[in-house]
Amino acid sequence: MVALVIAVIVVLLVVWLLASSIFVVQQQTVAIIERFGRFRRIVPAGIHMKVPVMDVIRQHVDLRTLQDMFEMSAKTKDNVTIKMTVAVQFRVSTEDGDAGIYRSFYALQNPFEQMKSYIVDALRSTIPQFDLDSVFDEKDAIAESVRRKVADHMIQYGYVVVGTLIQSIGLPTDVENAMNAINAAEREKVATKSRADAEKIRVVTEATAKADAMKEAGRGIAEQRKAIAEGIKDSLATIQEAGVTPREANELFAFTQWTDMMGEFASHGKSSTVVLPSDFRETSSMFDQMLAAASSSPKKQ
Repeated sequence: MVALVIAVIVVLLVVWLLASSIFVVQQQTVAIIERFGRFRRIVPAGIHMKVPVMDVIRQHVDLRTLQDMFEMSAKTKDNVTIKMTVAVQFRVSTEDGDAGIYRSFYALQNPFEQMKSYIVDALRSTIPQFDLDSVFDEKDAIAESVRRKVADHMIQYGYVVVGTLIQSIGLPTDVENAMNAINAAEREKVATKSRADAEKIRVVTEATAKADAMKEAGRGIAEQRKAIAEGIKDSLATIQEAGVTPREANELFAFTQWTDMMGEFASHGKSSTVVLPSDFRETSSMFDQMLAAASSSPKKQ
């Protein structure tokens, strides 16, 4: 029984030693091994062995790019206090082998807080160089400038600053309302000018069209009068060729015009009663009297 107990203890001890000595490091991760509290080595991803009891896995270090966010406030050149949400992406440096990994763990107790302090200091020294509008316009350039400054500090601690992003900029309520009012006024100004230009174009177009229409109407009237004159000339010539005297031809022409006029009046006139001379020939004297009255009336000054 004693031998059996000893054998079981030995087997358990061997199993424990094997379990304690074999370990696995995940992909994109390295393990820092210490022996009796002192740095021993850095092992990459894969399966490894260590000396039980003597060697301890002190830390698994993630080699992937990490991101953290924080908020801060700063004052612009035109004395506007703004709040910014800043994101920083960083990773452990592997360019110089294990040295960067070593520094990333042993050089700083809280790497992100140290990095945050550098970023806040850099932003608060950069933002006052720009007015409010320029901060919005140059947001990416400011962030890149801050990244370079912080990267120069953090590389000595084994960290590479991949990027800094100013994700949002918050304004005081009164400043935001004032900016919205200014933007609304500018848009209304542009809209008013556009409406005025459209109205100007409409008026000019209508005037041009009206002038063209009057011009064409004048040409039409001129052509109409010319055609009437030529028609009268041809009609008188035809009547005279038939042996009618000039006076009779004129009276016949006047009678024809008079009957056409009365027929048109009967078709489209609005009055129901018309007083006319009993003799058609007296209409010529009425026309002469109208011309005489017009010529004898005093002219307006």
